Amino acid sequence: MKPDTDSLSMRLDKWLWAARFFKTRALAQKHIELGRVQVNGAKVKNSKNISAGDIIDLTLNSLPYKIKVLALNHQRRPAPEARLLYEEDMKTASEREAQKLLDQASRINAAYPDGRPTKRDRRQLDRMKHGSW
Repeated sequence: MKPDTDSLSMRLDKWLWAARFFKTRALAQKHIELGRVQVNGAKVKNSKNISAGDIIDLTLNSLPYKIKVLALNHQRRPAPEARLLYEEDMKTASEREAQKLLDQASRINAAYPDGRPTKRDRRQLDRMKHGSW
């Protein structure tokens, strides 16, 4: 039988996996090793034990997350249950949503700022590239 301390703390990589931030524990470990995960403001190792009340700062896909651990669960459960394991900082969530919108807008306009080239424009571009002017 496991001691009671297991229910009070849990490995960080396992919690991130159980809370569905990462698809595998290996991905969680990689992000921790790269320094993209901090607990209570300090860089940590995979084996760092966390408990309820800890604050996790996470950078995932270049987007910030600030999470307060509410509960521990040693099994990976469905997403609605996983969301009950943490509470997200609303300021960070709004910053992340603004960043997503900005990224999406810049991707659309970067490739064709004046719209897609017409067939005529494409021919002119080809002539310029191949030196047929």
